[in-house]
Amino acid sequence: MKKLISAFLLLVVVTAVGFSAPRPKIVINYVTPYTWKTTPSLIPDSTISQGMRVTPKGTWVYLSAKNFNDTTSITSSTWTILSKPTGSSASIITIPALGWVKFKADSTGTYSLKLSITTATGTKDTTENVYASTFVGTGGFQNIAAVYPNCMSCHAATPSFVTKFNNWKTSGHANRFRYNIDSAASYSTSCMKCHTVGYDHNAFISNGGFDDRARTLGWNWANWSPPKPGNWDSLKVKFPSLVAFAQIGCESCHGAGSEHVNGGGDTNKISLTVSPGKCAKCHDSPPNHNIYNQWRNALHSNPVMEGRAVDITQRNTFSDCNRCHDGEMYVGFTYGRALTPNTTTADQEPIGCASCHDPHNSTNEFQLRTRVAGSDTLAGGIHYNVGNAVVCLDCHKTRRNPVWYTLTRITSSTWGPHSSTQGDVILGKNAATFGVPFISGSHATISDLCVTCHMATTTDTGTVTRDKVGGHSLNLNYAPTNYDHVKGCLGCHPGKTSFDDFMAPADYDGNGLVESWQKEVAGCIRNLGHALPHWAGTYDSVKWQAIAADSNNVNLRKAYWNYLFIKNDKSLGMHNPFFAINVLLASVPYAVGIEQQQGAEIPKTFSISQNYPNPFNPSTKIEFEVPRPEFVSIKIYDIMGREIADLVHNQKMNPGKYSTSWFGLTQDGQKVASGVYFYRIVAGSFVVTKKMVMIK
Repeated sequence: MKKLISAFLLLVVVTAVGFSAPRPKIVINYVTPYTWKTTPSLIPDSTISQGMRVTPKGTWVYLSAKNFNDTTSITSSTWTILSKPTGSSASIITIPALGWVKFKADSTGTYSLKLSITTATGTKDTTENVYASTFVGTGGFQNIAAVYPNCMSCHAATPSFVTKFNNWKTSGHANRFRYNIDSAASYSTSCMKCHTVGYDHNAFISNGGFDDRARTLGWNWANWSPPKPGNWDSLKVKFPSLVAFAQIGCESCHGAGSEHVNGGGDTNKISLTVSPGKCAKCHDSPPNHNIYNQWRNALHSNPVMEGRAVDITQRNTFSDCNRCHDGEMYVGFTYGRALTPNTTTADQEPIGCASCHDPHNSTNEFQLRTRVAGSDTLAGGIHYNVGNAVVCLDCHKTRRNPVWYTLTRITSSTWGPHSSTQGDVILGKNAATFGVPFISGSHATISDLCVTCHMATTTDTGTVTRDKVGGHSLNLNYAPTNYDHVKGCLGCHPGKTSFDDFMAPADYDGNGLVESWQKEVAGCIRNLGHALPHWAGTYDSVKWQAIAADSNNVNLRKAYWNYLFIKNDKSLGMHNPFFAINVLLASVPYAVGIEQQQGAEIPKTFSISQNYPNPFNPSTKIEFEVPRPEFVSIKIYDIMGREIADLVHNQKMNPGKYSTSWFGLTQDGQKVASGVYFYRIVAGSFVVTKKMVMIK
């Protein structure tokens, strides 16, 4: 028996160690023009890298180590090139300032890499291949037939590729170079680095890109400059083979294709990710090309990790939360594909350029992605179709409908609408009602909703908020300087300089001050949180377990839903202020169990009745009358004078007759002991205290 127990304990220890061991990943880092320009240790390399495992021959590849199994730091890492193409002299070189290493992919072929990391929990190895290729061109563009090894010399036989290709042919990506050499106000070879396939960035490299082909063929921009009508047609006639490289084509995003072609179409040797590094190669050269720099300041660049392992039968269904938490999974949703979820931070793709914009398709304005007809991302939520905000509202809305969901019992802290309810709030939809619909403001009529305000053009080049607000940052506040970006508001609200300028018409939160909408809504969120069962000593940490324990109280769950609904909107009412206030104020009575007698005559004086039954177990009712609008508080105290429950928390109440119940619970949901308790009402100058007895 002792041997059996010892063996079991050994197994437990080994298993525990196994689960806590590091898991290494070789990260291929992208280097944007801005990163290169502002990082001294990278400047000598003169390389712009898209961070793909397919890299143009002659460029530097930048690597770093990541441990994604636990939180322990890497104490040491060892890099090895296991094999490399014939003739390559590549070797691993450290970049101490960045904690990276690099090697130069100086020959076409496969570079097999090994990484070994050591942490406090152990040592582990991993491997990765990097493929160095030359460019083969797109082919089939502008009626110039594709010839082998152009991409479309093979892919023209696949209908799905042909559909993408035909959509791409009309896009700005396909036609940027053509338009510019014919009609741009000014144009130079520095622009061609991004507008053609394989043009060198900074360092001279011979890898079959546009510049190499043009040099061989004798096409020189100096002989055609400045832009003028007919330049493109002349290029087509005199240099037809150059047309396959004269656009932002397949290899601009998927990587140089020679190894893919020579490998018989091996998909490992072409990049199929939606990494933002692909776009950053050209969209991160501030101040003129600053979209990536904006996005880097957005929460989309660092999304919440979902990482939920979803059974294959549940992928791309309402059970698959990855569709909104991973940029690649969202793309799969737009195509109706059940992709294998990225379940670790090592594989997660941020919500990047290609998540929202389809580089192959210009059917929609700004090449925004289109869902499969009738599809939706969030279970039971409302399906919206609101101009260019449709992509935003795929994920920024409630994931359920309160009509049926509030009937379900609370079983965990994840019960509720969603952590990003912005779309519903701005449109005034999907709050839990108590028999009467909520009023809503006019923001629902704003063209393109989110886009109009959150993407209002950013500030001038010289300001500290440049790229940190507006545009693809989507931010409307820059915390270090407390700058509010209200530019999108000025069309309807001229003269406003911050959100503090948007004043509420009344004191809704009962603190005696008429404040800005955001402060009034924040106060009402606190008041509702206080009215709901919450942890002792706190006012904004609602105790969901106590709400769950009151399993038959649907109205309490509705109030909790609305608390989360408005709080998780995160705009503090700016999306729809009257709606937010209305939802919060209407929910407070149901959070504390206040009922108003319908049709009763208006009382002449304040009063509060003796509770009944008394003594009581498990609950008792307290009736009170309010003759005029007033802030009302009713609190429960024990015999020592300690406050133990707050039945009505400084709530603005209209004239009427009301009742509320106490279930013998403290504010954080704990049952009280038998004994004497006191309840006290404060309504303006009216203050009354009465005694009651709890028995068991």
